[in-house]
Amino acid sequence: MTPTTLIVLLTVLAFVLVHVFGAKLAFLAGMPRSIWLSAAGGVSVAYVFVHLLPELASHQQVIGERARSAGLLASVESHAYLIALFGLALFYGVERFARSRGGGAPPREGERRSLGVFWVHLTAFALYNVLIGYLLLHREENDLRGLVVYAIAMSLHFIVNDQGLRQQHGTTYHRYGRWILAAAPVGGLLLGLATDVSALLLSALFAFLAGGIILNVLKEELPEDRQSRFSAFALGAIAYAAVLLLTA
Repeated sequence: MTPTTLIVLLTVLAFVLVHVFGAKLAFLAGMPRSIWLSAAGGVSVAYVFVHLLPELASHQQVIGERARSAGLLASVESHAYLIALFGLALFYGVERFARSRGGGAPPREGERRSLGVFWVHLTAFALYNVLIGYLLLHREENDLRGLVVYAIAMSLHFIVNDQGLRQQHGTTYHRYGRWILAAAPVGGLLLGLATDVSALLLSALFAFLAGGIILNVLKEELPEDRQSRFSAFALGAIAYAAVLLLTA
């Protein structure tokens, strides 16, 4: 077994464990927001701005070249960024849909939530997790360093997402959602083993995921009701940005 294969398997295992045993991380729950969650959010933000956005620029070259050769929006120079914007807007729409129907706070005793809202929210995150699992194998940077950077950032990002969904959907998420989200990255990895898409589609998927990550990172830290810890967030962002720059 190669080191790359081992890290891929360990990363997927970490993704699964985060969702299955997220309820055991009781120290992350409650308000004000745990310093560890804020620090994890900072790490994810650092990954987005120091690693993800520069990588998005290289994907723009791939998409731009294919678009020009096909005569599709040839005058546009920001195809990848438009796809990333679409990903951000789509996840923002899903989040607003969930919150506007009572999904922004833990359900009170005796309160019944719409299962339709829960399943729409969960389906979006399941597809999100599938894509993250798929890109474990299909990324432009297939070197060991790039994989480790991706694995650490996404594992911490999954912790933040899991805790946010637990807070929003309570026992419904614990009973159903965590198992589906735990299986999703495994499904993405298996899909990645079974399929090999074109460079154009791969770049488009990466750009879409980048927009989703940006939205899902910031929406957990910015709302006032989260009572986030800025010092922990800033420390996580600075520390991981330094790691990324020093290992570049």
